Amino acid sequence: MATAAERTAMRRAITLAARGLGATSPNPVVGCVILDATGEQAGEGFHRRAGGPHAEIHALRDAGELARGGTALVTLEPCNHTGRTGPCAQALVEAGIRRVVYAVGDPNPQATGGADTLRAAGIEVEQGLLAEEAEAGNAAWLTSVRLGRPYVLWKYAATLDGRIAAADSTSRWITSADARADVHRLRAEADAVVVGSGTARTDDPQLGVRGIEGATQPLRVVVDTSATAVRPGARVLDGTAPTLVAVADDAEAGHLPAEAVLRLPRAATGPGLDIPALLAALEGRGIRSVLLEGGPVLAGSFVAAGAVDTVVGYLAPVLLGAGPAALADAGISTISQALRLDVTETVRIGPDLRITAVPVPARKGN
Repeated sequence: MATAAERTAMRRAITLAARGLGATSPNPVVGCVILDATGEQAGEGFHRRAGGPHAEIHALRDAGELARGGTALVTLEPCNHTGRTGPCAQALVEAGIRRVVYAVGDPNPQATGGADTLRAAGIEVEQGLLAEEAEAGNAAWLTSVRLGRPYVLWKYAATLDGRIAAADSTSRWITSADARADVHRLRAEADAVVVGSGTARTDDPQLGVRGIEGATQPLRVVVDTSATAVRPGARVLDGTAPTLVAVADDAEAGHLPAEAVLRLPRAATGPGLDIPALLAALEGRGIRSVLLEGGPVLAGSFVAAGAVDTVVGYLAPVLLGAGPAALADAGISTISQALRLDVTETVRIGPDLRITAVPVPARKGN
């Protein structure tokens, strides 16, 4: 059984892992804390970037000789394969670690087996400490491995009566500067930011991360089926971050940079592009997490495709009474088909309220 010191160390490892969000794909975010033989913290580390040392290596280097006879707390099962870096399980063995506690087993068939290697070397191994918290922190990578597509977080900002703009289409600014700054945190944690043609046409967004030092700029993606919303000179083509403009196979896109054009099949039903095909294309580019910023038509397409994993709504204490809603047609025609959500967090952001919710899993037989 894990000790109180080990539980504290695992919580620290989970916090450390989060520092890698937005910078490690296609790899997971991982944190590691080393306790010495007396149970005192001796070292810590996290996976900082794809291709760089893993969390265990950073933590072992930080601990030095104090690692010998100690315990390693890791958020993910130590890897057992050689890629751009060596296997972490073997590094822990060579460092003289006595005990390894990890939160989540590695579902990647290429990397799993680290726990067996550790046990074969005589190291005591325990799995599952704070597994739920560690899974939540690594949701993007785990979704990619398990479902074969990127994790999708849909973010929207709306009034208390659910409007994202007024009747005359004005929308700046519904939410506060504090809420808008928080959105840049979400962008910094994502591999890609996705908007639709309506947003591109109305707002000409730049979609980059601002105000967060050291942030890795996400891939900017505009779903522009007919290739009419993104024109030469659009801010999303400004060169500060990579950009893809997703267009239909038959769209005329000669006015766009060739390297920015992503051609995809149209949706089998309704307007727009095939959402699973879009996500597959992004997955193939190493994208593990997507921040979907709108608008309502594109969000409806994602919901209809069953491709929204988390919803984050910023609600302002404002009433409009008319104007577009946050979500357009999502293929839901009756209350029994409603996508039920479980609220996991509510936070005050300046004068606004940020609500985070996840879809409730469908019960078997429904």
